[in-house]
Amino acid sequence: MLNRRKFLKATAASASLLAIGTENVLGEINITAPNPVKPIVISTWDFGIAANQAAWKVLASGGRALDAVEQGVHVPEADPKNQSVGYGGLPDRDGHVTLDACIMDELGNCGSVAGLEHIKHPISVARLVMEKTPHVMLVGEGALQFALENGFKKENLLTKESEKAWKEWLKTAKYAPVMNIENKLYQKAAPTKLPGNQYNHDTIGMLAIDSKGNISGACTTSGMAYKLHGRVGDSPIIGAGLYVDNEVGGATSTGVGEEVIRNVGSFLVVELMRQGYAPEAACKEAVMRIIKKKPEIAKTIQVGFLALNKKGEYGAYAIQQGFSYAVCTAEKSDLLVPGKSYYS
Repeated sequence: MLNRRKFLKATAASASLLAIGTENVLGEINITAPNPVKPIVISTWDFGIAANQAAWKVLASGGRALDAVEQGVHVPEADPKNQSVGYGGLPDRDGHVTLDACIMDELGNCGSVAGLEHIKHPISVARLVMEKTPHVMLVGEGALQFALENGFKKENLLTKESEKAWKEWLKTAKYAPVMNIENKLYQKAAPTKLPGNQYNHDTIGMLAIDSKGNISGACTTSGMAYKLHGRVGDSPIIGAGLYVDNEVGGATSTGVGEEVIRNVGSFLVVELMRQGYAPEAACKEAVMRIIKKKPEIAKTIQVGFLALNKKGEYGAYAIQQGFSYAVCTAEKSDLLVPGKSYYS
């Protein structure tokens, strides 16, 4: 039994260790009172600026990160001028606009839809899959049926502009999907409409930390233009296009989804951060895995990763130059950061 003197010494020693942090048997430092993480939202590409600002309205009012990312990606999903996400997206080779999306919260819950037609906000359908069903993913006609049963409106998502582009493509196409075809469409008519701006083909991936320090993420796209009907990329695949672990951080991807799926990219980035990698370094390592496995293919495609860790630190890395990402905090709502790349 401890006497009073020994008890006081033990208590004082314990208090001292807790104040400065203790090293456990695994060599990890446990801090009892870390500095609180401020809310932050980040997303891919420059169209992420407007999306971030919509998400920030939720975060600024003390809302949940899950609600923030859903509301944020609604912006590009509903923008007819964005030909890579949602309404106005370029169709598959048969003229169908098919949408993919997934969402993941701080508890590890997740929902996804793939090959969904006629619904403007697939991210919200994905959230209902997460919250109302025992499943993670619904696809095609089943996803549409579920959306309509839950009050979503059936709409024509093929705009006149996207239909015109598709018909132009059909004139010379070999009736097969072409990677990065959207970039080629603009190279002659408008060279400025290349990777990094709102005209570029791509996903929006978004990650947010709320005032409670919880992380959530969302990813949504209309996928590769003129793809084979039924093709699904990385965007609705948990672990590929998006992954969140509330103990570590989150990651999302953009670009040619087939290569992201083959490397389970976003999960890889999060696991690297768990091992101590900074967000940018983790993204770079994931990119290098793709390049090392398929160096010739990597020269012709774009893949980028974006990551956010539990401390609120963020970073990105891509195969090709031109990838950018948007950051929104209380201090600045429209920061656009050029991501680093392997090829310059």
